[in-house]
Amino acid sequence: MKIIVPMAGMGKRMRPHTLTVPKPLIAVAGKPIVQHLMEDIITVCPEKVDEIAFVVGRFGKETEDKLVKIAESLGAKGSIYYHDEPLATAPAILCAKPALTGKVVVAFADTLFRTDANIDANSDGTIWVKQIEDPRQFGVVKVDAKGVITDFVEKPQEFVSDLAIIGIYYFKDGETLNKELQYLIDNNIKDKGEYQLTNAMENMKTKGMKLVPGKVTEWLDCGNKDATVYTNKRMLEIKYPKNQIATTVKNNNSVIIAPCLIGENVELSNSVIGPHVSIGNNSKVTSSIISNSIIQQSTVISNALIENSMVGSSVVYKGKADDLSMGDFSTQA
Repeated sequence: MKIIVPMAGMGKRMRPHTLTVPKPLIAVAGKPIVQHLMEDIITVCPEKVDEIAFVVGRFGKETEDKLVKIAESLGAKGSIYYHDEPLATAPAILCAKPALTGKVVVAFADTLFRTDANIDANSDGTIWVKQIEDPRQFGVVKVDAKGVITDFVEKPQEFVSDLAIIGIYYFKDGETLNKELQYLIDNNIKDKGEYQLTNAMENMKTKGMKLVPGKVTEWLDCGNKDATVYTNKRMLEIKYPKNQIATTVKNNNSVIIAPCLIGENVELSNSVIGPHVSIGNNSKVTSSIISNSIIQQSTVISNALIENSMVGSSVVYKGKADDLSMGDFSTQA
């Protein structure tokens, strides 16, 4: 079984945090977003995942090595494919054509999820969905009385369904998916100006394939700063409700309010940390109060009151109260 992860986008809505690192490698609750996603997908797969294929832009060898290492940590081969024009879903998936064999999960790497159900191995495909109030910005599915998908609609401006597609899909036959995606491109079949995965799935359904919804209990977005801070909060509550504090943390007269994750070689002095705070390795916090925030690696914070914030790596920040969104290598003194 294989997982294909299209992640070549520029992450513009997450700037300045994506100026130095691709969005799926931004850490929430101590791990890159894409690593949390892979861990959660593997738990619902009916069999072992042999390969994780990452479809990336030209992010550089360091990023590619990190992705391969994530795959290997989960017992899978990591492979890298390139998508130089990340404009649509179908071409992105086709960039990993060699991996489109056998059972395949396609997972777009800017979302996390929680579900109580495993993949339906008897179906030809599973499309994970979440019931939401306003589905106009999402693809949606319509379902019949037997729980089988009858229609796919891309960003409907009039109500047709409130079951939004969250960007994670399972296909029993990767070769069929490959053929249907290629058919769209060969015949220039677009929806709203792009080659859409939903059109390929519509063709599969028309040919008699049984596609079913996989309903998730929670859908966590990482599309912008506020959404990512909230996702960090929920992942801490789910995975580390009693705190995760590295043994190398130096705590001098500081209080840590659960749930928090504190990385290796962090120094805390005369501060209150938490709840819902992640602090990356080698950071230092002095005489500050921090809550509901993500602090990345090697950052120094002093005399500050910080909440609902994302602070990048190698940042220096002191002497202010604020709701922050600071990228890597910034200084505010």
